[in-house]
Amino acid sequence: MVGKPREACGVFGIYAPGEDVARLTFFALFALQHRGQESAGIAVSDGRVVRMHKAMGLVSQVFTEDILGFLKGDLAIGHNRYSTTGTSRLANAQPFLMETALGPLALAHNGNLTNAPSLRRALLSRGVGLTSSSDTELIVQMLAGAAGATWEERIQSFMQEARGAYSLTILTRRAVYGVRDPWGFRPLCLGRLGEVGWVLASESCALATIGADFVREVQPGEVVRLDEEGMTSMQALPPSPRQALCVFEYIYFARPDSIFGDQSVHRVRRRLGMALAREHPADADMVMGVPDSATAHAIGYAHASGIPFGEGLIKNRYIGRTFIQPDDRLRRLGVALKFNPLPDSLRGKQIVLVDDSIVRGTTSGPIVQMLRRAGAAAIHLRVASPPIRHPCFMGVDMATYEELIAHHMSVPEIGHYIGVDSIGYLSIEGLKGVVGESGLCMACFSGDYPLEVEVPAIPSRMVMEWCEEVKG
Repeated sequence: MVGKPREACGVFGIYAPGEDVARLTFFALFALQHRGQESAGIAVSDGRVVRMHKAMGLVSQVFTEDILGFLKGDLAIGHNRYSTTGTSRLANAQPFLMETALGPLALAHNGNLTNAPSLRRALLSRGVGLTSSSDTELIVQMLAGAAGATWEERIQSFMQEARGAYSLTILTRRAVYGVRDPWGFRPLCLGRLGEVGWVLASESCALATIGADFVREVQPGEVVRLDEEGMTSMQALPPSPRQALCVFEYIYFARPDSIFGDQSVHRVRRRLGMALAREHPADADMVMGVPDSATAHAIGYAHASGIPFGEGLIKNRYIGRTFIQPDDRLRRLGVALKFNPLPDSLRGKQIVLVDDSIVRGTTSGPIVQMLRRAGAAAIHLRVASPPIRHPCFMGVDMATYEELIAHHMSVPEIGHYIGVDSIGYLSIEGLKGVVGESGLCMACFSGDYPLEVEVPAIPSRMVMEWCEEVKG
């Protein structure tokens, strides 16, 4: 929803001789739809040629039976996109496909290269033409022009130059590769399909959807190859001493039925809610979550606090992203397009409203107003993550310093701005107590980035004036 951090993409790869790999990829992308709703694409190889289809829209909008029937082969990769570094247009949709000296190359990317500007300048200086603003095209061009007689050598050469977040699925004429950056910013897992099939996916939920068994996570700095010889692995770069899986995979991004680091996402979210209840108790009649992302957090809060869990909002699960834009009157209704309150559950009640995060604060206020109009007597907002005070440079659309409400306001000021009776965020210490002390990137909370990044030293004058206006 608007105002939430947004993930970059979902990627998938499969080698499964004798199977309808395009159809399997379609259903895997359907399971990963939450990771990106702007465009979708599938590339398939039959060992001779690579065929591809991609378009703007949801997976179910982009593919038809005729299109899937055209995509014949034993190997495939797929992609769902949410734009971060590139604009939302077809030229930036993935996979990217081009012909190279080693044959066709298709690539799907989840993440963001922090040194993309210098890489782009280097390619342009060599006369390489670029057709999009996406850093994924940079990766394709770097692989196409890299030194090396094999794809493994070229992938390793790229990895030595690249900085930042990347989980890749790569399709060549006869193999699918999975690549993960040495910091492990973005997830990528490996699964087994039947006797000879292998799959790669951003999340384990996609494996379950197509009947594949989870094997393990692809390790940071690792390259895996899927082909007729099975699965082979190469540690292209040593893992970084500081591992940095984005902590928001646990808080918000991943589907609840996915697993990271041998931990169920749903279980972690419940434990976050329990920790939140211990840190910020409230005297209330009912605990409710902002559906659907904060439901597990709210259940955990209710369990730890002893306050009954209930539903106060019904989400329209079919609104999603659409090319039919609301008119001005509907646009002004804002969150009413996504949520409807349940007055019978809210009337006269003291409510604990649990959310997973607050980024800009643009949706929390309207939700609170909606609950008050439905009769809630008091609203105590509890947030199952620390205040987001710093932007992300590793492939998550986390807004800028100018847009982050917690960068300019104290917690009490945020509560006053949103219009709640009380507010409480989970502390960084409480978060670490649930997810662990190491192996995760929490830079959006702490400002302690795993990589060197260029950030503005102080807010701009315009932002300071905006902040004063909001406080006044």
